[in-house]
Amino acid sequence: MSSSRPPNPTQIPNNLPGLTTHLTGHDPKTGKAIVQESRPGNWSIYDDKLMAFNVVYTTSQFPADLNNDADIKAHDEVTSKGKLGLVNSNGTVCRVVDFAPGYECIMHRTQSLDYGIVLEGTIELILDSGDRKVIQRGDVAVQRGTMHSWKNISETEWARMIFVLQDCEKLEIGGQSLKEDLGRGVDGLPPSNNDS
Repeated sequence: MSSSRPPNPTQIPNNLPGLTTHLTGHDPKTGKAIVQESRPGNWSIYDDKLMAFNVVYTTSQFPADLNNDADIKAHDEVTSKGKLGLVNSNGTVCRVVDFAPGYECIMHRTQSLDYGIVLEGTIELILDSGDRKVIQRGDVAVQRGTMHSWKNISETEWARMIFVLQDCEKLEIGGQSLKEDLGRGVDGLPPSNNDS
């Protein structure tokens, strides 16, 4: 997909449009809903410019506290520290990920319940059992603490997914605790530290 919307300044140049996050709120005088702020996508680039993350929003407690913009302040604090892993302990992370043509990310597991939605392109979900599933635009993968990787199966076009990751209780299978496993890791991406 090409777009007339230009890429964000921090985005890897590709065929995908730039993103904007629109935060809503309320007019304090009328109580009516307003668009409080619009923020351009801010991308972090990994694996020799083959993958990029844009953290749309995070929460740090459940249920979220929207009073006096507590959630916005908590999100800004979490993202400004540079220590956000894939999962935010006791909260959620909404993240857009761009994958280069032919790129397969590391095999990894998070201690979280994730919704992965394909926005553009065709992605292959690969599990450590050898199971594979090709998912296309609009398809949703519900990841339940599984060891997996994602592969953009196009050799010419970038692909984009949006993920919502929610911290979860410790997962035990056959008496074994399945913790976060980032494989070889990705330079610049810290562990989530939500499984201790």
